[in-house]
Amino acid sequence: MPSNTPRPPTPAAVLCGLAGWVPPRVVTNGELAERLDTDDAWIRTRTGIRSRHVAEPGQATSDLAVDAGRLALRTAGTDAVDAVDTVIVTTTTPDRPCPATAPVVAARLGLAGAAAFDVGAVCTGFVYGLATAAGLIASGAAGGVLLIGADTYSTIVDPLDRANAIIFGDGAGAVVLRAGEAHEPGAVGHFDLGSDGAREDLITVAAGGSRQRSTGAEPTHAELHFAMRGREVYRHAVTRMAASARIALDKAGWKTDDVDHFVPHQANLRILHSVADDLGLPRERCVTDVDAVGNTGAASIPLALADAAAGQRIRPGDRLLLTAFGGGLTWGSCLLTWPELAPPPHPHPRPERTTP
Repeated sequence: MPSNTPRPPTPAAVLCGLAGWVPPRVVTNGELAERLDTDDAWIRTRTGIRSRHVAEPGQATSDLAVDAGRLALRTAGTDAVDAVDTVIVTTTTPDRPCPATAPVVAARLGLAGAAAFDVGAVCTGFVYGLATAAGLIASGAAGGVLLIGADTYSTIVDPLDRANAIIFGDGAGAVVLRAGEAHEPGAVGHFDLGSDGAREDLITVAAGGSRQRSTGAEPTHAELHFAMRGREVYRHAVTRMAASARIALDKAGWKTDDVDHFVPHQANLRILHSVADDLGLPRERCVTDVDAVGNTGAASIPLALADAAAGQRIRPGDRLLLTAFGGGLTWGSCLLTWPELAPPPHPHPRPERTTP
């Protein structure tokens, strides 16, 4: 006979720790201008970027992930850290094709024995990672998750590629998620995720995988490096991010006016403002640190959150809309209400703000 005992509510993934980390080395527009036949004004006008951080020789994605993860665990508190039994690293630039980067990160953080795996969704990776973590916690497969977005694009972008070298930087951002209740501040949910693999050629590194290796041909210089068809990517990014954001808002029953802070993937300032305009959101609600760090791939959303939280631009009770777009093509959005958190350290020094 069916039991009349009510089922306990499904646990939700609740944000309880946050931090970002970037390598110390800063590459300014002036430094790039010397080798790319351009100037600071052209780069800032085109991208809104003033500087970016670059890993040192021999510094890998796992190194950045460990630094960000350690700081995030420190902000989460002892109880939350003790509950972490899963580590997810989302990245386009893993240390090597095999094994995954996450187990190495978990071991270095003293979380050996934890479930650990990578998520590959390019610049949408952090949102995909949030959805994965939320599902693991909801199913009971995980009690607490350390989710890290980390990328070292300097290892795959041709330093002489004028179109892409100005955009990308290296960095890592991390959050700690605990099991909690769907109604409490910090609970992540109302996700929208999507992809269009027919457009795989718009953002790609052609060499290094089984497709290229199976041919037996030596890869060309271009095939070894990141390539992006910028104009088409711009159009798809704005369209997909705005549409995904609307779906997530509809699922939650939120109106655009309910959003206090819009936190998009930090692709470049023009894309961020175009998406905000499409949604009817005032540009001042757009959380961005792209001027200081450039496009850091899967790290960009948590880095922007850490920067805003450290500067107290995001406060408890604020409603946030997160949305991202990346290679694949992939896109995704989610919502949360900001919780009380221990303030994270500033992930990077702040230059003078870019004028919208």
